[in-house]
Amino acid sequence: MTEQKTAVIVGVGAEEGLGAYLCHSAAEAGLHVFIGGRTAARIEAVADATRDSGGRASAVVTDVTEQAAVAGIVAQAEASGPVDLAIYNAGNNWPGDFLEMEADYFEAAWRVICFGGFLFAQQALRCMAPRGEGCLLVTGASASLRGKPNFGAFTSAKAGLRTLTQSLARQYGPQGIHVAQVMIDGSIAGEKALTRMPRIVEKYGMDSLVGLTGIADAYMFLYRQPRNAWSHELDLRTHKESF
Repeated sequence: MTEQKTAVIVGVGAEEGLGAYLCHSAAEAGLHVFIGGRTAARIEAVADATRDSGGRASAVVTDVTEQAAVAGIVAQAEASGPVDLAIYNAGNNWPGDFLEMEADYFEAAWRVICFGGFLFAQQALRCMAPRGEGCLLVTGASASLRGKPNFGAFTSAKAGLRTLTQSLARQYGPQGIHVAQVMIDGSIAGEKALTRMPRIVEKYGMDSLVGLTGIADAYMFLYRQPRNAWSHELDLRTHKESF
């Protein structure tokens, strides 16, 4: 019997969120999905929904800034089956006036977005490198490429994560591991946007938000790309977004 391959996806929260949609898509691709997030109830709900749809899923409470926690979820996945897909989706928007910003706030943004990405990538690649196969994907943003006013903490961390991903792609691509980043330009049509900025959504319409299904499809497109036609970066936005 062929051992079922696994996926590790961290940064999972709301059922109507990108992390959850990525979990469902990975399970539909035949992977046993290990779901990492900070809130047990939320990741258990995503795991239940994944299993209800016929997939295999395990929820593991994970703080991406803690090395032992990150190593733990990856080790659990690898013990179940070869880690073939690893997705780093942690890191919310971190706005703030630069002159009023506390040093701890700036550092926290970096720890969640960039340092956590380092911890996760290291553990995933330690599993993939000996086999010479696997796919490591990272969630980026328009802030990965440009710094806007009042987003110094967020954009510096996202830019750091992007260049880290570039370095890993260049180092591990020749070894057979696909490393890529999806840069999402705009607000996502998930629970956060709909609950935190309903007036903006009402004003500009749902088609001004980047769709969850479309984003998840893009990740799986990258996962399925053949070795002779890999993308390193893929940017997504709505037809209304200027760039």
